[in-house]
Amino acid sequence: MTPLGRRLAAEISEHGPISVDRYMAECVAAYYAGRDPFGRDGDFTTAPEISQMFGEIIGLWTADLWDRAGRPQRVNLVELGPGRGTLMADLLRAARALPAFAEAIRVHFVETSPTLRAAQAERVPGATWHDDLGAVPRGVPLFVVANEFFDALPVRQEVRVDGEWRERQVGLVGDTLTFMPAGDAIRETSPARADYAATLAARIAADGGAALVVDYGYEGPAEGDSLQALAAHAAAAPLAAPGEHDLTAHVDFAALAEAARGAGTRVSPLALQGPFLLALGIAARAERLSHGLDPEARHAIAGAMRRLTLPQAMGSLFKVLVFTHKDWPEPAGFGA
Repeated sequence: MTPLGRRLAAEISEHGPISVDRYMAECVAAYYAGRDPFGRDGDFTTAPEISQMFGEIIGLWTADLWDRAGRPQRVNLVELGPGRGTLMADLLRAARALPAFAEAIRVHFVETSPTLRAAQAERVPGATWHDDLGAVPRGVPLFVVANEFFDALPVRQEVRVDGEWRERQVGLVGDTLTFMPAGDAIRETSPARADYAATLAARIAADGGAALVVDYGYEGPAEGDSLQALAAHAAAAPLAAPGEHDLTAHVDFAALAEAARGAGTRVSPLALQGPFLLALGIAARAERLSHGLDPEARHAIAGAMRRLTLPQAMGSLFKVLVFTHKDWPEPAGFGA
């Protein structure tokens, strides 16, 4: 058993089972504390690591919204859970197409992992780091990017037993961590995600700006157990190695939207990642990147675009939602 597993098992043995959201929060904190899990040699690959086009398109989207919002003199550009800093580096390169925007932005990372902070500093040396969103300076508009951030925030689970819903917990059977009780259906909620969305939206309602959320999930409500673990790009058992595997769950975008509206922001329609990127010009960007390259390189760029946009790849599973200040213009990418 892992060190975290032994600690949780000892606690459960002494005090009884713990909630699924507590278990997930402990696992995620331990997992990210000392590792870089991204890329071919890690546990998973995110869209920015697949192609520079992803971050570039988001950079142009952000610059366009800033331009149409009247070009505020200062903007805090914030990324939540910024991984290796790849997305932000690509975003900033694209932002230089509008020099006034590049001059206006100040980059802030919300990141607690020392390992990932070091990787981010290599790619975006001018950034400022914070442990939480509340530490980001106030008083100027925010552009917030949250790519695969909310899926790592903990979910609560309930299980239906004899027609009644009861909280699902993590207990011990012998020396083995086990979900309990057993039932015939499971449903999930995430107060942590709703609270974070409300906090984020309240900042935007107060200071102006927008938040772009990209993640995998559904427009709820829905039943089912979406808690999953990944190790070396393959599925693993969520209780098998606490703190050593990536642990996530699908995002209920309807719950995020409700929390954001309640905090005073305008919320976009929910878009699929594929149509969103295509509407913003990723095909033209792929064509321009391919110009003058050899066939193998062109094939790689086309393959990355397909992976990001096709429904059978990431194009439908991943969704896009935007919270915007009510006085700001409509964001691009959500048209018919």
